[in-house]
Amino acid sequence: MKTFDIPVKYKSPVISRIKETRRAKDKLKRDFKPTVLEFEKVSVLIARHFGFCYGVENAVEIAYRTIQEHRDKRVFLLSEMIHNPDVNADLQAEGVKFLMDTQGNRLVDFNTLTPEDIVIVPAFGTTIEIQKDLSDRGIDPYKYDTTCPFVEKVWNRANQIGERGYTVVVHGKPKHEETRATFSHSNASANTVVIKDIQEARELAQFIRKERPVEEFYERFAGRYSEGFDPEKHLEKLGVVNQTTMLATETQEIANYLKEELVKYYGLDEVTLPQYFASTKDTLCYATNDNQDATLALLKEEADLAIVVGGYNSSNTSHLVELLEEKVPTYFIKSATGILSEREILHFHEGHEQVSVNFLGEKAHTRIILTCGASCPDAVVEEVLVRLLELFGEEGYLESSLEKSLSKF
Repeated sequence: MKTFDIPVKYKSPVISRIKETRRAKDKLKRDFKPTVLEFEKVSVLIARHFGFCYGVENAVEIAYRTIQEHRDKRVFLLSEMIHNPDVNADLQAEGVKFLMDTQGNRLVDFNTLTPEDIVIVPAFGTTIEIQKDLSDRGIDPYKYDTTCPFVEKVWNRANQIGERGYTVVVHGKPKHEETRATFSHSNASANTVVIKDIQEARELAQFIRKERPVEEFYERFAGRYSEGFDPEKHLEKLGVVNQTTMLATETQEIANYLKEELVKYYGLDEVTLPQYFASTKDTLCYATNDNQDATLALLKEEADLAIVVGGYNSSNTSHLVELLEEKVPTYFIKSATGILSEREILHFHEGHEQVSVNFLGEKAHTRIILTCGASCPDAVVEEVLVRLLELFGEEGYLESSLEKSLSKF
């Protein structure tokens, strides 16, 4: 796989060593067991897969290279490069300005843009409408485009099945940048509707079965269907694609459910099914899958708590939190600064930051799960690891524990 030139400040000797050792011993990625660092008072279970993915490293490399090459020009990002506060703050410190927030609200008047300005498209991609807006202003929206290739793969698949007459069902968070972009690109060649979860898939099935009037569809999915969408006609042939950072298991559940609804309603068999339902399994992002599979492997281990690191608005990170909190107390933090003391932690829960007390418990030996999302730098994970060890007075034994743990692979 291609390697990228990303700033040293995002790298970690400790985490790199762990990843390289595991990769060398498991090139086919069949072993999802965590790396366990053992100390006298604490054990830290580090996920098999986590951190910067291909798309994120590609975006970071392009962004920093663009900044270095154009110090004499104004450099803008359409919105956050990735959903990580440290990376976005670093880019702003370099002089980059965001044109929009994550909801699509404009922070800078587009009328002030000139053909001399540099506009970087973030990893989530952007809509066809914004691409045209930039082009009309003399700015090439593709010249500094960091859109993740796996996001583009979803767009291409949506276009392919749309051209064959299928309606595209997008599984994603309706207000997320990537979902807005995917809807726009899918809408160019296919009737499209966005649903956020399996519950909304069940509601959609009621319109497939024509159990609810079309007026209710327009009300229920307002702002989430393509112009001219007719639920009586456009829900007969379907294909499901996803926002790449959603839970892969939920996307597959939605696809399977909608497929079965079509089978039952139209009396389909193996021969006739492909005429009504398009297979789109190949749109699931490998990094999202790996991180989620590694998290599921963590759930098989005994642990007292879990710490997940990343931006609070990171979709893929929030899904790791959802998986872990089913089994253990889970704390979602932005960085090591969230660990306030051996008793208090500042974390994100139920939509807001809060401080929890006695998060480490009172056990003589504590087992802590540690992982992060695809937009979190390895350096931040190392800082969290070291901070945890400091609380137990074990930081001086990191090297020996690392050596012992990695020798087992």
